[in-house]
Amino acid sequence: MRKLFLLIFCLLLISGCGGGRTVKRISPDEVTDLSGRWNDTDSRLVAESMISDMLSRPWLIDFEQEKFEKPVVIVGTIRNESTEHINVGVFIKDIERELINSGKVDFVASKGEREEIREERMDQQMYASIETAKKLAQEVGADYFLIGSVASVEDWFEGKKAVFYTINLELIDVEKNTKAWIGNKKIKKFIEQRGYKW
Repeated sequence: MRKLFLLIFCLLLISGCGGGRTVKRISPDEVTDLSGRWNDTDSRLVAESMISDMLSRPWLIDFEQEKFEKPVVIVGTIRNESTEHINVGVFIKDIERELINSGKVDFVASKGEREEIREERMDQQMYASIETAKKLAQEVGADYFLIGSVASVEDWFEGKKAVFYTINLELIDVEKNTKAWIGNKKIKKFIEQRGYKW
């Protein structure tokens, strides 16, 4: 009897340690909200919505009528002021993609990207042929600077939790230091987890 009990115990132990994890590939556009935290879907949808709103406002038409060209935009700092870790780099790239793909603005490389490109241009002055070396001081200056933040508020009781995100973006005229557009997007998530207190 004792041997049988020991055998059953060992079998249960082995089957419990067997893992059981499965992985399957899904579409990158599919919503996967597993934890209730900020995720790739939030980043993409917020970027699409906010940039669409920004490009539909009067500042764009006013600029085009005054200058007869598309405005040049750069994305600056997007601060994470939330209660969780958010990879703002992913959010910034979603914003940049929406701006560039809209065709309504020209876009300047980020500060870090510009530094790397400047090094390449300086190298070309010494090592590339005169015909192919790119000229210095030919960069396009940005007309507008986009900054923003992601903040969150959490409320929980026992196995229920509500998370409220507020995303703010501001478009600033680089020359005049005036704000051309302010956008806000809100997301609220309700998470319920049985048998667990937050």
